[in-house]
Amino acid sequence: MAPALAGALAARGYETLTAVQTAVLAPEADGADLLVSAQTGSGKTVAFGIAIAPTLLQGAERFDGAGAPSALVIAPTRELAIQVRRELEWLYKETGARIASCVGGMDMRQERRALEQGANIVVGTPGRLRDHITRGSLDISALRAVVLDEADEMLDLGFREDLEFILAAAPADRRTLLFSATVPKAIAQLAKRFQRDALRITATGEGDQHDDIEYRTILVAPSERENAIINSLLFFDAQNTLVFCATREAVRRLTSRLANRGFSVVSLSGELSQAERTNALQAMRDGRARVCVATDVAARGIDLPNLDLVIHADLPTNPETLLHRSGRTGRAGRKGVCALIVPYHRRGSAARLLKLAKLEATVQPAPGPAEIDARNRERILAEPSLTEAPAEDEMEFIRELLSTHSPEQVAAAFLRQQLAARPAAEELSDGPAPKFDPAKGERPDTRFTDGVWFTISVGRKHRAEPRWLLPLICKAGHVTKREIGAIRILDTESRFEIVSDRAEGFAKAVKAHGTGEKGVVIQPAGDAGAPESSSAHEPREPKDSWESKKKKHRKGASSHAPRPAPDGAPGERPKKKFKPKMRPAKA
Repeated sequence: MAPALAGALAARGYETLTAVQTAVLAPEADGADLLVSAQTGSGKTVAFGIAIAPTLLQGAERFDGAGAPSALVIAPTRELAIQVRRELEWLYKETGARIASCVGGMDMRQERRALEQGANIVVGTPGRLRDHITRGSLDISALRAVVLDEADEMLDLGFREDLEFILAAAPADRRTLLFSATVPKAIAQLAKRFQRDALRITATGEGDQHDDIEYRTILVAPSERENAIINSLLFFDAQNTLVFCATREAVRRLTSRLANRGFSVVSLSGELSQAERTNALQAMRDGRARVCVATDVAARGIDLPNLDLVIHADLPTNPETLLHRSGRTGRAGRKGVCALIVPYHRRGSAARLLKLAKLEATVQPAPGPAEIDARNRERILAEPSLTEAPAEDEMEFIRELLSTHSPEQVAAAFLRQQLAARPAAEELSDGPAPKFDPAKGERPDTRFTDGVWFTISVGRKHRAEPRWLLPLICKAGHVTKREIGAIRILDTESRFEIVSDRAEGFAKAVKAHGTGEKGVVIQPAGDAGAPESSSAHEPREPKDSWESKKKKHRKGASSHAPRPAPDGAPGERPKKKFKPKMRPAKA
């Protein structure tokens, strides 16, 4: 290893190298192209930093000034690129290296000025690097090494064309190092095309993945998912926690809910500016925030210090995403906990996901107030400040305090302060909702004898259908389809019934967060209740609907007579209006 880098590692507290860091220093890896697969959190940034150092320094201890860059490091996301730059800055500090970054979302003019002043290493995202190359502000003619970090993710995000452009424009005699958590067929093809006799390094076996992470499956009722997340945060009480959601809207909603409950929380999603995302990460690093709610793309490759807990608020769609999410904790020898919040009806999906990822998880119910109170009692009794001897300058005030108040009063004040600093736990139901057997004459409708009616501002004229009204209502009010009774569609609005014991919570959720669809409003039906003469769409439209008539008309098989109104009076054809689509928001 280059002496300057060895000194930087020693000053940083490194006593031994990880498996991947040791592998890149093997004699056969010296000067060769490398295709490296290693688990998340294994120290890949330091690994490729020490691997390319001999190529860049060429026997010297320090860089002799800075001109055109000697190395190019490509990362899939802005946050990861900035993180890599931060790691390389301390690693290469003693070499005098000048490191520049080129990432989307930052001021391109400032990046151009930094490149004009010269840089030894440039770290960037594929799209922004290609922009600088095509504009002539980034000269890559002197490159000696190119590193692709998280190469599999860059291909998944659609950066293949940009990567091929950059690699094709780089000098043919440079070293190319591909670092990836997995090596699928697409990565192997990229390596074959742009690497020369690459040395394949697998730093760890599949069976060793995530050994430092304890997996837990937390079963909850679908309507109590957010309450279970709150209780899990209180139960584990981690120094730093990362909560993953599937969409930007889910990130916004959960961040707002946690902030209202007293948690120090920040968010990461694609809709935030680069400055906002940078500030959020800095808040986690310096302790101003302890919980970060994020989408998959925004948190890709993020390395937060003291991240002891990862919560999957929404189940990942595949095992790769599960591993990448969970790999944010349990890094570099630290222990971590990964909690999957699983609705009762998705237990099978969670089990299959864990099996495909070759992981085992402990199944448990969501922690309740009694369990959280017991944990709080343990933490308060183990508070380090209680075991510290008082300093001499504190003794005078301690005597004055005890002369004014009894020890019991002082202890009670300390206890109240400790409990006030922790948000209160949420009440949760004991188990899954009861199931009904239609074959035995049991029907869920028996629960709606005193149901509460609500209206939603879309009807037949808006082409409202139960198939998209039902999920919209469930999402807006945090209820399940079993808690929704009849849905009756009128001309300009629709009415639906909510089981009585969930109606109040449903109304509060809708009032706080809306429906999530522009122009669609839900409100209580008032005294009107269920309409007496209405078109009850249970469970779907009649076959001879307006849509089917329109199709017949296009084929020349129907007359041009207007469609009759619901009460039998002649009416007009409804005008075509926009129908809200239940599509998940992009991360």
